[in-house]
Amino acid sequence: MAPAAAHRAALVAGLALALPAAAQEAGARVEVPSGQEVRFIEARRDAGAAAGLTAGITWRFRFVAPAISRVGGTVNLDTAAQDMEHLCNRFALPWLPQGEAVGQIVIELADREVEFGQPAPEATRYFEAFSVQGGRCVWEGF
Repeated sequence: MAPAAAHRAALVAGLALALPAAAQEAGARVEVPSGQEVRFIEARRDAGAAAGLTAGITWRFRFVAPAISRVGGTVNLDTAAQDMEHLCNRFALPWLPQGEAVGQIVIELADREVEFGQPAPEATRYFEAFSVQGGRCVWEGF
């Protein structure tokens, strides 16, 4: 198994108690307020926060949402933003390890699966950043 795949498998296994079994698997559908189809891709833990932006761990949760496509999509940015806040509060927060100093949660929606960290000009992608305050996600914006 490649190192990245092994890390991802260990990460998912280590956090398996945080979510219902169906939501833990890559490709699993996740319910959002708009009703659009959203599928979970992966969660990534970044120990090194971006310089000066956050203190603590940054968690990135990546999802595919075909309806946000700029070509033929039916979900606009405002609706997607509401879904992203929901994903942060209802999906990401329960996933996080207890007691970990989380500085930021980043939610990504893309109209197609895109390799992490790679440019994809043909894809529609939205990112929202949240801090965790009082057990809730608070929008930080980029």
